[in-house]
Amino acid sequence: MAKMILVTDDEPHIVKILENRLKKSGYEVRTAHSGESALGEIKKEKPDLMILDVIMPPPNGYQLCRMLKEDPNYKDIPIILLTAKASESDQFWGMESGANAYITKPYDPEDLLGRVREFLGG
Repeated sequence: MAKMILVTDDEPHIVKILENRLKKSGYEVRTAHSGESALGEIKKEKPDLMILDVIMPPPNGYQLCRMLKEDPNYKDIPIILLTAKASESDQFWGMESGANAYITKPYDPEDLLGRVREFLGG
């Protein structure tokens, strides 16, 4: 059974690019366009991994990450923050929020897939 990844970004073209690439790599993909819609998707079916943008309608990526990492039902979901926010302080706060990885846009698709495989064990 394919591992399921929830991709959350408020830019539809980025979601579509990620969705296509992940599906070609054999993953099941669900999408959301805000922190609130991501929470709804998580409650329907717990993903095996999440890719979150930081800058999106509330809760933002940092807030959503922190909420999930503090919830016993979801704290074990690996979270990759994929964002244009590239400063050292942004990266610090991303990791401080509980993210497992912080990747800045523009990103290397092979690097992203490598991180996904690392967290999903394959």
